[in-house]
Amino acid sequence: MKKLLIMLLPMLLGLCACGSTSGTSSPEGIKITDMINREITVTPGSYRRVVCIGAGALRLYTYIGDVSLLSGVEDIDNLSLTDRPKMFDGVARPYMLANQETFKTLPSCGVGGPNAQTADAEKILACNPDIVISEYEDVEKEDALQKKLGVPVVTMKFSGSDTNLYNSLSLLGKIFAKEDRANDVINFHKEQLKQISDKTKDVADADKKGVYICGLGNWGTTNQYFTAQNYAAFNVAHVKNVVSGLPNDGIQQIKAEEFVSLAEKMEVMIFDAAAVKNIKNKEYDFSLCKAFETGEVYLQMAYNAYYTNVETALINNWFIAKSVYPSLFTDLDIEAKANEITQKFNGVALYDKIKAMPQSFGGYQKIANPTEFFK
Repeated sequence: MKKLLIMLLPMLLGLCACGSTSGTSSPEGIKITDMINREITVTPGSYRRVVCIGAGALRLYTYIGDVSLLSGVEDIDNLSLTDRPKMFDGVARPYMLANQETFKTLPSCGVGGPNAQTADAEKILACNPDIVISEYEDVEKEDALQKKLGVPVVTMKFSGSDTNLYNSLSLLGKIFAKEDRANDVINFHKEQLKQISDKTKDVADADKKGVYICGLGNWGTTNQYFTAQNYAAFNVAHVKNVVSGLPNDGIQQIKAEEFVSLAEKMEVMIFDAAAVKNIKNKEYDFSLCKAFETGEVYLQMAYNAYYTNVETALINNWFIAKSVYPSLFTDLDIEAKANEITQKFNGVALYDKIKAMPQSFGGYQKIANPTEFFK
C-alpha cells in the first residue's frame, strides 16, 4: 500500500497543480515603443486605474479606452471646479460633451491647460494610477516621471500628420486590448477623408474659387489674420488656397496689409468659430473681401481647443467641401454627418450640444448677413 501511494503521489501532485492554475493565468507583459521612441513594458488589457495628462491625451483615450477606468482628470476637464483654466469652456469639445458627468466625479491629476507645461507628479500619485497616458513630449521628463510614479508612462503624439494620429490610436488599442476598436476608428477616419477627396479630385483648376481660411486658433489666440497655407482640410478637398509664400506651413498670423492684398482673391471665406469673439465689435471693415460682396462667407466649428478635436476637424472637412463645391455635395446634411462622426468617435450623437455651445455661434452655417454677424 505504501509503495502504491509513493507511485501515485507525483500524479496526484500534477493534477492538483493543473487545477490550481486553471483560469488564473495572468496576461504577459510586452515591449512597446511610444510616440517619442521610448521603449516601455506594458501588460495589455490589465490596467484598471488610468490617468491622462497633457493636451489631447484624455481626448485620445476616450476615443479608444473605457472612461470608467479613469482614476483622475485634469482640472481643465472638470467643470465642477471653480478654480481651474476656463479658456475653452465656451468651445464645443466633443469628448467633454460626451463624458463631462464622469469627469466631474474624479480627483485632480493636475491643472492642465496651455499654461501647464509640466506634469504634477504628486497629484498623479494621489490618483494611484497603474498607467499614465501622456502628451508631454519630452523624453527625459517622461522617463523621470515614470521612475517617480513606478508605473508605465506612455506618450502619445498626434500633431503634424494623420500618421501620428493613427499610430497613437493603434498604440492605445494595443495597451488596453482594444485593437478592434482602434482599427474601426482609424478606418472610419481614413474612409471619410477618401470620400471627400474622391468627390473633389476632378475639379479643374480653372473652375476653382479662391478660398481663405480665417481665424484658426493658435494656443487660444486668433483673429482674422490667423491662417495657414497648407491647411489639411483644403488639401483633402482640393481647395484653392489664396494664401501662399508664408514662412512655414503651420497656423500663423499674416500682416494686415497682406490680408488686404488678398481680399479681392477671397471668393469664399471660411471663418473658424474660434476667431468670432475676437472679431466681433472690433469695427473691422471686411468690405474689401470679395466673399462679403457675394455672400460666400461660412462658419466652421473651432477644432483647436486644448489641442485638436479630431472629430470636429473631420466634420469641418465635410463642411468646407460642401461650402466650396455645393453642387458636388447636394446630398450632404451637415448635421447628420456631424452626428455620424461624433457617434463613431464619442459613442453618442452630439451635434445639438455642439451648436448650443456659446462659442459655436449657432453651429455650421452660411452666414446670411456677414456684416451684421460680425458687429
